Amino acid sequence: MEKAIDETIQGTSLSAEKNSTNKRKLYIESYGCAMNFSDSEIVASILATEGFNTTQNLADADLVLVNTCSIREKAELTVRKRLEKFNAIKKHRPHLKVGVLGCMAERLKSKLLEEEKIVDMVVGPDAYKDLPNLIKEVDAGRDAVNVILSKEETYGDIAPVRLQTNGVGALVSITRGCDNMCTFCVVPFTRGRERSRDPQSILEEVNDLWEKGFKEITLLGQNVDSYLWYGGGLKKDFVKASEMQKATAVDFSNLLGMVAEAQPGMRIRFSTSNPQDMTLDVIRTMAKYDNICNHIHLPVQSGSNRILKEMNRLHTIEEYFELIDNIREILPDCAISQDMISGFPTETEEDHQATLAALEYVKYDFGYMYLYSERPGTMAARKLEDDVPMEIKQRRLAEIIALQREHCKYRTEEHLGNIEEVLIEGTSKKSDAHWMGRNSQNTVVVFPKENYKVGDFVNVKINDCTSATLIGEAIN
Repeated sequence: MEKAIDETIQGTSLSAEKNSTNKRKLYIESYGCAMNFSDSEIVASILATEGFNTTQNLADADLVLVNTCSIREKAELTVRKRLEKFNAIKKHRPHLKVGVLGCMAERLKSKLLEEEKIVDMVVGPDAYKDLPNLIKEVDAGRDAVNVILSKEETYGDIAPVRLQTNGVGALVSITRGCDNMCTFCVVPFTRGRERSRDPQSILEEVNDLWEKGFKEITLLGQNVDSYLWYGGGLKKDFVKASEMQKATAVDFSNLLGMVAEAQPGMRIRFSTSNPQDMTLDVIRTMAKYDNICNHIHLPVQSGSNRILKEMNRLHTIEEYFELIDNIREILPDCAISQDMISGFPTETEEDHQATLAALEYVKYDFGYMYLYSERPGTMAARKLEDDVPMEIKQRRLAEIIALQREHCKYRTEEHLGNIEEVLIEGTSKKSDAHWMGRNSQNTVVVFPKENYKVGDFVNVKINDCTSATLIGEAIN
């Protein structure tokens, strides 16, 4: 699981600015990681030029698209229930067309399209530019499918529409695909090999976002540390590049500095990092620029070297700890968050205790913790028996969560008494009289509204906290 799944936004329908000349309505729901939500913005942008406005009212839709996730079984089951609902609606609205996008597309194309006949269209992550042709096919009464993975497609030439949430933060995709063949993960099979966007197209998108009033961006990739631009092509083919291409190549630390310098008033975040690929150059770049936020999402998955090897994680826990130590030395105020899998095949109690020890060593600011879920097609599903009983998985996960909760409180308490810059994202969910924003470490901060507005940077004195939230007051 290389992408943190935000459960609060699963199934969110996208709403973008309307074009008065567009006559058809697109309803699009997104599931899974931030990359999927970013892809939905790209899809909406492509279809906006084909006569579609987005709608959040399913009853108005002419086309329903579900951007899917295959990371966990729960996500697939949720998507399947939604598809069954949409298929039932079609009985009363025969003109309605339903399509599946994203990571479930390639794996389940035959089942969804031919066997169960609950969708009209199946489109893989690299085929979104083919949507206009596919829609013509389904309009003509034919099923349509394109799940071909690309070696070049990055959608760098597509200006994504933006979710109309708060107009403060935006996602900027910089890489696609993944070369790290973790045995539990389907991403290399559903999104293909790693390739990076032209840095100039990234800078143009960032500059455009600033002009439109956005105050924060997140550079996004399955593994952002693997970003490498040498004129185009797969990362694995860099060894074949010319000497000139190698001399002028842009890696992630270079890109991060370029983006920070291009818009010094804009906050820069990035996700997700892989321990085996993160370099100290990236950490030093973070330390150099004040507008790069002090937060790194650094999945560990397990504290056991034996399990890490079974997962094909190409680092040991000692190497991971060394990286953590270097981050703490170079960036003492940096927040670190994690992904953790409980109950991976063959996991023993000793392995589990090693994971708890890793949590104690790092004391993460927050984390995303899951039961192991066997995904068809992965190496783990082919080679390893899912042999840890569910009750043991659940008990171990509960222990991981309980310890992480203690560390969350420990980390938030470290902020007490500080004055910290907070970017206002909106009204607090618990009080209309309070703003909610985040500090550089990505921790939620709430404080009385006074005379501020969404998108303002405000200095806030931290007076109190819970395990997840800082509570304070604005300081002029």
